[in-house]
Amino acid sequence: MGYCPCFGWRKGKKLKSGEKKEPGKKPKPPVSPGIALGTKSSAALRQEPSAPKEEPNAGNRAQTFTYRQLAKATKNFRSESMIGQGGFGAVYKGILESSGQVVAVKKLDKTGLQGEKEFLVEFLMLSLLHHPNLVNLIGYCAEGDQRLLVYEYMPQGSLEDHLHYLTSDQKPLDWNTRMKIAVGAAQGLEYLHRGASPPVIYRDLKSSNILLGEGFIPKLSDFGFAKFGPSGDKSYVSTRVMGTHGYCAPEYLASGKLTTKSDIFSFGVVLLELITGRKAFDESRGREERFLVDWVRPFKDEMNITNLADPLLRGHFSKPTLKKALEVALMCIEENANSRPSICDVVLALDYFNTHPYDSNEAKRDNPEGLENNGSPNKTTRMLDVDSERERAVAEAKMWGESWRGKKGPVG
Repeated sequence: MGYCPCFGWRKGKKLKSGEKKEPGKKPKPPVSPGIALGTKSSAALRQEPSAPKEEPNAGNRAQTFTYRQLAKATKNFRSESMIGQGGFGAVYKGILESSGQVVAVKKLDKTGLQGEKEFLVEFLMLSLLHHPNLVNLIGYCAEGDQRLLVYEYMPQGSLEDHLHYLTSDQKPLDWNTRMKIAVGAAQGLEYLHRGASPPVIYRDLKSSNILLGEGFIPKLSDFGFAKFGPSGDKSYVSTRVMGTHGYCAPEYLASGKLTTKSDIFSFGVVLLELITGRKAFDESRGREERFLVDWVRPFKDEMNITNLADPLLRGHFSKPTLKKALEVALMCIEENANSRPSICDVVLALDYFNTHPYDSNEAKRDNPEGLENNGSPNKTTRMLDVDSERERAVAEAKMWGESWRGKKGPVG
């Protein structure tokens, strides 16, 4: 990825500049900033395709906004317009005067955890990547030292809000909605790992970065920490450890070696949040319960796994489906990265749950202790050897997903 004259690089702890400059000349931002990339040698951002040199406002490309336009859209960035806060800075709800479109405007905090590098990475990632389960980038502003990104507005907020910070006028997410969100988030991650070329490692998958649109359609957001995957004969990307407490894979924390399986671990944590309603890391709890993964693992030997379910579900879920979802989550958070499933396997497993929604009326007629009445090929509920049982469960779920996809295929 090249040096961007309109964005530049800010000196500081985040990034050592590697840009080329003309002798005796200092790059200045143009009046109407555009993307003009040159050549830069940076190990942290290698492999990234060059962006177009023309103005990115034609067709489906990101629009260029002036700072004044975005200030007007957000009522001069007043506190009442603020809808979120992250490492990048504050996020404001706004209305574009030209179109009346409701948008979310992310404004870089110059003293925050993320900086110029993350701004440019996120801009380029979302300019290159397009999927129904990725947030849509509308435009940007790089005027003077101001750095802002403009996204589609997600009216339902973040998954984190619905799981951990419910307001008095909000209802808890039901089981079917939780599984719908899990499937959509997994499909977005599948696109990054398998659909993008080169593959993209998200590196910051967490409930606060899963935004919810109309109908609770989930979209992954905040790509400032994303990295292109390894190339050639390399199996990992070496990088400094970035991420959020409770979501980072153990091998990544220990070595800085980043792979797609690092994202799988993070997804497993999010799936556990959906199942249990607990935070990934909760400092208010006792030492053994602060990390969600540490609290859940001992329960894998328990017969009554319903104790793990979010109390806000009030028992309105299928016990067999809960069991399978938990087993998939436990496979994702395996300490050995090689033992974790691929994202394709996860999508197949969760697709079965999504095509078998919970029906409270049907549940009353089902045998609560057996799996036969739920269409599962599993004939017993007795606990077998934990590792083989979990692996078998994922294989079964994959088989169910494939068979159902096969049945649905000719209809379309």
